[in-house]
Amino acid sequence: MTTETRWLNPEQQVAWRAYLLGTARLMAKLDDELRRFGIGINDYEILVRLSESPDRRLRMADLADRLHQSRSRLTHTIGRLEGAELVRRTSCTSDKRGVWAELTDAGHDLLVEAAPTHVESVRANLVDLASPEDFAAIGRVFDAVSEHVGQH
Repeated sequence: MTTETRWLNPEQQVAWRAYLLGTARLMAKLDDELRRFGIGINDYEILVRLSESPDRRLRMADLADRLHQSRSRLTHTIGRLEGAELVRRTSCTSDKRGVWAELTDAGHDLLVEAAPTHVESVRANLVDLASPEDFAAIGRVFDAVSEHVGQH
């Protein structure tokens, strides 16, 4: 059974390419601005996720799932953050195979220092460029994308 390709129309193609370029540039800008704190955007997101978790820690497997990162990539990044004393790994007492990633006080302090710069950049380079209705639509669209892709 052959199905015909549903090509993007010209308006959809323009929007799709704007999304790709805009996302790449936004993530590069956010990453560049965090470099002055000695971390990148992926490091920052790890610190945020840990800071929002009970006892400032998550199992490595759960953290990888929340960040949509491979476990090997996360292990490498956590190792680097551990070397900088921003995160520490501890064994899970209830499951000998499990490992916790835990935010250190130094990691928390760095996050507190970097967060205002990061949030201001998110506002200046995304939030403030859209109307409240358009920004809400972005959230709805990407919630739907995340749910759909996560199921497949």
